[in-house]
Amino acid sequence: MSGFGRFIAFSCAARHGSFAQAGRELALTPSTVAKRISALESELGVKLFHRTTRQVQLTADGEVLHARCEKILADISELEHLAASANTEPRGELRVSLPITYGKQMVMPVLARMLREHPELRVDVRLSDQQCDLIREGLDAAVRIMPLEDSGLTFRQVDEQHLTLCASAAYLERRGLPVHPDQLPGHDFVVFRNPTSGRQRPVQLQLDGTMINLNPPYCVILDDGEALVQAARFDAGLIQVPDYMVAEELMRGNLVEVLPDFRPFPLPISVVWPGNRLMPSRLRVFIDALTAHCRQNRVKPQTLEHRGLGKQDTA
Repeated sequence: MSGFGRFIAFSCAARHGSFAQAGRELALTPSTVAKRISALESELGVKLFHRTTRQVQLTADGEVLHARCEKILADISELEHLAASANTEPRGELRVSLPITYGKQMVMPVLARMLREHPELRVDVRLSDQQCDLIREGLDAAVRIMPLEDSGLTFRQVDEQHLTLCASAAYLERRGLPVHPDQLPGHDFVVFRNPTSGRQRPVQLQLDGTMINLNPPYCVILDDGEALVQAARFDAGLIQVPDYMVAEELMRGNLVEVLPDFRPFPLPISVVWPGNRLMPSRLRVFIDALTAHCRQNRVKPQTLEHRGLGKQDTA
């Protein structure tokens, strides 16, 4: 067996965390996969996996080798594709990590359309609000909502996340419309609990070019953004969520934006991918399609003035 085949067996087993699953993908028996990996360990003089009766887990040396293997195998796969076809029709499996709510509401329509337009394409989507290691997890790309630091990843900004402070028209008619942040005390707030820290996420506003963070007393605290939207719809109070979460509710008039002149600075939304890899056509098509979709579907907040309700004093 060639050394290259041993690396393929190792990389597949590392990706799945299982010799049996690697065997199914490679059409080999688990024992054959294990023998090839043992031969590779002997050749390299290092132990690549911790083995138990139930699972296999990469050693520190195995993790380093796996990262290198995934890069090399991805490059080889892309070179084979380029050599086999002169056209750029996307095919194969696009593997992406997406933030949960943004992925559901903004990215899934793009992926569904791509699948209709490119029948040789498949998509593997990982929905998570946690950052992932693209190379270690064998992903083509991830969508991230944050300013990006120099991490060795290449990125393209495709969108912006604007936080929208809003409430139902019925709540505002009952309690009054704030026209300045100083008028927020005394209002009811439904706030978000950060699932990692357990802390209340502050309400962010921009005042005279400076970002301010408010931690108002709340009547309800939730750890699910979509639940915040529902609470606001049923007149529970003010919420602040990303604009794409309330786009439909704003357009239908179920919710109304509050203090639009004090919106906080937007966060960039970018697609990131390993910068030292060739970009497969499936990823290029995805980035272009997501960029176009975001430009066409940028939210236009509907304020109380737009609905003809006028400005009111705080009750």
